Amino acid sequence: MNTPKRYTITAALPYTNGPIHIGHLAGVYVPADIYARYLRLTGKDVAYICGSDEHGVAIPMRAKKEGVSPQDIIDKYHTIIKKSFADFGISFDNYSRTSSKIHHETASDFFTKMYNDGEFVEEVTAQLYDAEANQFLADRFVIGTCPKCGFEESYGDQCENCGTSHNATDLINPKSAITGNVPTVKETKHWFLPLDKHEDFLRKWILEGHKNDWKPNVYGQVKSWVEDGLRPRAVTRDLDWGIPVPVEGAEGKVLYVWFDAPIGYISSTKEWAAREGKNWEDYWKKDDTKLVHFIGKDNIVFHCIIFPSMLKAHGDYILPDNVPANEFLNLEGNKLSTSKNWAVWLHEYLEDFPNQQDVLRYTLTANAPESKDNDFTWKDFQTKNNSELVAIFGNFINRVVVLTNKYYTGQVPLAGNFSEVDEDVLAAVKEFPNVIGKSIERYRFREASQELMNLARLGNKYLADEEPWKVIKLDEERVKTIMYVALQITAALAVVSEPFLPFTSTKLKGILNLDENLSWEDVTEKDVLLPAEHQINKGELLFSKIEDKTIDAQLEKLQATKLANEQENKVVEPQKETVEFDDFTKLDIRIGTILEAEKVAKTKKLLKLKVDVGIDTRTIVSGIAESFAPKDIIGQQVSVLVNLAPRKIRGVESQGMILMTDTPDGKLAFVEPEKAVKNGQAVS
Repeated sequence: MNTPKRYTITAALPYTNGPIHIGHLAGVYVPADIYARYLRLTGKDVAYICGSDEHGVAIPMRAKKEGVSPQDIIDKYHTIIKKSFADFGISFDNYSRTSSKIHHETASDFFTKMYNDGEFVEEVTAQLYDAEANQFLADRFVIGTCPKCGFEESYGDQCENCGTSHNATDLINPKSAITGNVPTVKETKHWFLPLDKHEDFLRKWILEGHKNDWKPNVYGQVKSWVEDGLRPRAVTRDLDWGIPVPVEGAEGKVLYVWFDAPIGYISSTKEWAAREGKNWEDYWKKDDTKLVHFIGKDNIVFHCIIFPSMLKAHGDYILPDNVPANEFLNLEGNKLSTSKNWAVWLHEYLEDFPNQQDVLRYTLTANAPESKDNDFTWKDFQTKNNSELVAIFGNFINRVVVLTNKYYTGQVPLAGNFSEVDEDVLAAVKEFPNVIGKSIERYRFREASQELMNLARLGNKYLADEEPWKVIKLDEERVKTIMYVALQITAALAVVSEPFLPFTSTKLKGILNLDENLSWEDVTEKDVLLPAEHQINKGELLFSKIEDKTIDAQLEKLQATKLANEQENKVVEPQKETVEFDDFTKLDIRIGTILEAEKVAKTKKLLKLKVDVGIDTRTIVSGIAESFAPKDIIGQQVSVLVNLAPRKIRGVESQGMILMTDTPDGKLAFVEPEKAVKNGQAVS
């Protein structure tokens, strides 16, 4: 493609069945936002499009879980998601929702056009059916073993473990997610998109046309799919939630969410164009428009095979130029999970880190899962903030602003003669927009973020080498030139940081009293960004150090979540074999008091206890060391099985057993009387 006249950038539509977490931000929305902001700064015509995906099985399932209607669910989470995006500076030109009238009309018209053109195959097929629920089991209403990777909790339309897309009937050992029953098979009529019909086109377009410019993870997954042979894919479902199939004989059926959702990009563009007085078709049907889809790896098949086949079959749409999908982000070594609450939710992050959106944006970009799954850790987050944003970027800006106000009451000094070092630094500054821009245009956002930090490093090195705070005592004219050069670096940072650190960029432009209309090219082409005698304002800290205790609090929160999940998933042990009443009466359980406690050498779990059980004082070895410190349980009353046959444990004869129970946090608790009683009292 020659230089595009306009760009249509889409970001995957988030499901409105829960809030947004850092995995969503890292995988899709921050990279897409960096790309869109960069293009705008270079003067490009950009439509950055997204919206809430409000159909599909996940919505009614969540509604059933919360005891509300699907409409209540989509209204609740659409509001939360939209606000989270705004709070983190995700600069969509339009954020819509698939429940809107314009989307229903657009998706229905799209289907009807393809239907009238004979692009679908109508078939009566066997589908999984839950007789108790009186419902066909589409997509997430059924769970089973993935036929490709063996993952035992694959959904009916896609495996979240390997990313493979399939039909519910492909699952091994399927079970209904509604009742847990093994489903039966029942015939039903559906309309299919014959992907096999488009196989030759896909081979030529993708395998030949994009072999060298699509990311290896994207190209590899699509190549595998195509070479495995494509099969017709149902584009309708037996559900009561979604867009009704707009043909006769389709009562009780809706459009498959993965047919209607990507059309949401088109309907959202229509909504934006109508508001802005633009022609939406320019952004979807003109060959001089570049279409780029930002998605996660679980959406690759839909955006690289199914949606392009739909666009091609419709006949008058452009195809995506690139689909720079990211891999998954993990959290502290474990897969992010909405259902298990194993996530950092954006709205909760801002409660703990107010006005620190850019810290998270930067960390997620610098550690982005661009080519393989990556891990977010709170310690790395702290390091990225303290060692890079504070110590490098913020430190440079603070020194320049403070010294300018101290030496020149905030006025940019008039430079004298430039040394060779000055000229080299100013020349290097002009190159950074090109270097950063090339990385962004190749979708290498991690690389681009580090080049941005290298510009700040250049500024720090320049100040450290030139030492204006020392030279001021010897040569005031030289210091004017040093500070002039440093201020040009500062202004360049204010401009080129915007795609990555939009809130910081705005704040820095305010401090520098900088023209907000400065473009990417201005940094490269203008000799002066801050002219002599230009007045800057007083400084303020751009970033603050994050202390260990703040990070420890986040780790403790995750640990509590982990323990709660373990308790939730803990299997209740089945009943042991039946005993007679006479057997039970043989147990002699007494109340006793712990007199002494010490750890058993070379063990983690064992404590050696001296316990007064009323009838005598005896030694008992108990595996409670991970729940109690010896000094904390002296004087504790406990329930003791006193007539248990003695046995040696690690060389110590144990003369009884202390009764314990589990607590919600995974620890042990004593079975004790509500108030102190006499040692030796029987428990019955």
